[in-house]
Amino acid sequence: MAPSPALADYGLLGDTRTAALVSADGGIDWFCAPTFDGDPVFGSLLGGPEAGTFRAGPALPAERIIRRYRPHTATLETVWAMEGGTLTLTEAMIAEVSGRLLPTTLLIRRLEATGAPAQAAVVFDPRFGERHLRPRIRQGQHLVCDWGALAMSLGCSGGLRVEPGTTTAVTVVPGHPVVLVLALAYAEPLVWVDPGTAWDLVDADEARWRDWASGISGDVPFREAVLRSLLTLKLLTYSPSGAPVAAPTTSLPEDPGGIRNWDYRFAWPRDASIGIAAFLALGKDGEALNFLNWLLHASRLQRPRLPALLTLTGGHVPRERTLANWPGYAGSAPVRTGNGAAHQHQLDGYGWVLDAAWNLAAQGHRLNSETWRAMRGFTDLVARRWPEPDAGIWEIRDDPAQHVHSKVMGWLALDRALRIAETHRVSTRRRRRWETARSALAADIRARGFDPARNTYTRSYGSSNLDSALLILPVTGFESPGSARLRGTVDAVRAELSAGYPFLYRYPPGQDGLPGDEGAFLPCSFWLAQALALTGRTAEAEELFEALLVVGGPLGLFSEEADPGTGALLGNYPQALTHAALVQAALALRDVGCEEPQG
Repeated sequence: MAPSPALADYGLLGDTRTAALVSADGGIDWFCAPTFDGDPVFGSLLGGPEAGTFRAGPALPAERIIRRYRPHTATLETVWAMEGGTLTLTEAMIAEVSGRLLPTTLLIRRLEATGAPAQAAVVFDPRFGERHLRPRIRQGQHLVCDWGALAMSLGCSGGLRVEPGTTTAVTVVPGHPVVLVLALAYAEPLVWVDPGTAWDLVDADEARWRDWASGISGDVPFREAVLRSLLTLKLLTYSPSGAPVAAPTTSLPEDPGGIRNWDYRFAWPRDASIGIAAFLALGKDGEALNFLNWLLHASRLQRPRLPALLTLTGGHVPRERTLANWPGYAGSAPVRTGNGAAHQHQLDGYGWVLDAAWNLAAQGHRLNSETWRAMRGFTDLVARRWPEPDAGIWEIRDDPAQHVHSKVMGWLALDRALRIAETHRVSTRRRRRWETARSALAADIRARGFDPARNTYTRSYGSSNLDSALLILPVTGFESPGSARLRGTVDAVRAELSAGYPFLYRYPPGQDGLPGDEGAFLPCSFWLAQALALTGRTAEAEELFEALLVVGGPLGLFSEEADPGTGALLGNYPQALTHAALVQAALALRDVGCEEPQG
């Protein structure tokens, strides 16, 4: 088997309902249908050749000279040097299909030659689901593949006929592009789109993306990187419900060859809350409100408990299980579906959610009665349960502990609820209960979660270990901006959890109860940049931010982790939390007056 492409070589195509990962040689190696959390129809990223791919590119290996997104759009462009000219693959999924007779899922690819005819190849080999099922095939005016309720069509311009499972040779002549139109339908009629006019849909979609991007505030530093991250977060939002998917993939390894392979095709309320803050700060109130509406809908059946994660429609996450006969990315098995962290108690989630609600209220969005009722319920639970241990933000698969970060976020939930209560109705008795809990929790954290000898907060009560999640302390208000404890914690985490500049570990390696190692956690490095900016070290923050941008490669996409030795991306990709942390770090730089050139 050929070596797996590096994760940074993959581009993301998306339509806010599902997504595809495209390798640098033009192969769609991961594409789930009909939604992010559906079964793959092209799954060779994890399942090898038997799991299917859809490749369009040079017939023979060729030098890639350009790989980029068209500015401020979700359209991906790859250019290869060919004999006497170039071959360009331009591709996109259509996000806006409502109000027109279009399939719900529509992917359009175009091959163009310049200078001289280019020899290209198309491989179309769909395989559905866990068992790599071949489709039932019908060839007529266009190719149709189906697996019962799921149907797929492939239309090609110029009379090109593609046979599934084989390589189709194509001569692309300058001035005569070859257009490939992939349409999907699930339990609904399959709508045919004419390849001759399909590219007009891409042009219209690009115009909508550019218009959306133009609304982003122009005063943020590193604006292009921020825009790419916001576009990625938008693509990773399941538009029918407003749910943010953590990543469009499962089981990309945090430890190549190890067992740290998890399914991230679900929605974490924490991610939704961080997204609210990011979009609000950049003038995208609609996206922020959509996240909150999803959260209210998704949590309604389990309130006042806040689930650690949910399906995209607000349901229970399937049990975690291992797929048989899936070799995994770069031979890293197991490949898993479902997620075993769904039933964990994670106190920090309540803090993120209440902080998001406070951000909305502070921006002038008065919380309606249902929203405020839900927030009061969450706050009551925190006031009652804060003394208990929890699983923590890192979802350690070990016994619960008294995590300091979780306690701080519990304090944040109580603090933000009290702030909201200044303009929203709440009984005097309830307010006093929250105030009492907030004071008691703060005293508990300072007495049991701080190491005075080292001048730092610790990972958990009674532990000498540190936790990079503590880098969010400057944004909570738990300590005053000039606090020696605050600066001491940032400095201690940066020193003791360094994985080699610019990387950080989440916690000391080998301290999570799982075999093997893991990479450096990229959101933590962006949190460090944010913390440095907010503690008065703007130049260091800018330098760190710039060093981290290189890790994302030319497409500006980030996974969850990186190999500290090589910088190679690890873990599920692209990762919403990393992109949200990037945006927050840039906003911190903006707020302290960074005037670095945008890049």
